[in-house]
Amino acid sequence: MRKDIGYFEGTDSTLLTALVCEGYDTIPVSNGYDNHGRHIQLINQENKPDLLIGYVHKVFAPDGGDPNYPTYQEIFYTCRTFQVPLLLEVPTALQDKADALFEDRPDVVQFVDPEDMLKRALEILGDPEK
Repeated sequence: MRKDIGYFEGTDSTLLTALVCEGYDTIPVSNGYDNHGRHIQLINQENKPDLLIGYVHKVFAPDGGDPNYPTYQEIFYTCRTFQVPLLLEVPTALQDKADALFEDRPDVVQFVDPEDMLKRALEILGDPEK
């Protein structure tokens, strides 16, 4: 069975195409605001992807955001609980500033420069069939 990569709306289509060509499947994941695929809070042990990919602005809700939508803490909780790595595409020059936005960022959440996204994803995923 092929491994699944969940991606938030707007994820680089070239990256997703490369991952499919490498033997992985992609599935859209919603942050709650954009209704783009399976809602992040519906991920569980049975349907979890092997990797999540997105951008900081897809997980960082504005202050005073709608209480009906998940916060980054809730998204990180899902990643931590089900051990799903989350790669957030952030240029190296902005990674310190991005990190300052988040309290208690778990190890499963990583900032990756756009040029390194495919390489890092493949390192995490390993063999597409295992």
